[in-house]
Amino acid sequence: MKLTIETINNINVFENLTGAKVKDCITEGSKLIFIVEEISLGKAIGKQGSNIKRASVVMKKEIQVVAYSDDVTKFVYNLIYPNKIDDIKLENGIVNIITKDNISKGKIFGRGRENLKRIEEIVKRYFSDVKEIKILWKNKSRK
Repeated sequence: MKLTIETINNINVFENLTGAKVKDCITEGSKLIFIVEEISLGKAIGKQGSNIKRASVVMKKEIQVVAYSDDVTKFVYNLIYPNKIDDIKLENGIVNIITKDNISKGKIFGRGRENLKRIEEIVKRYFSDVKEIKILWKNKSRK
């Protein structure tokens, strides 16, 4: 994983504003996604989201903060939060996200699978053994 000068500058600004330890920064159009250490998540967010709001104003971009975890399933859960899911399982390099809720499934997928592709791309940056991410829908009426 290589960091550009712009990425390093964004990380430095965010760390100085929040005091959080940043692991990575991903630029996605007008949005910045900061991957922070789990113990720094509270610092990164601040009281009632004050640090995120302040950083957003200073950097002039929308900001999303995600807690990093060495456990791939927990990291995927953190990436898709606040969407409701039933379970996440890692089997043979495939991460299966299991949901009964069609609305959450749609939000995780995104228009044209854009959200799922972004999640997969971020996960593969840290976990080279992950081949793909699938969303499995379990219909409540089936037995």
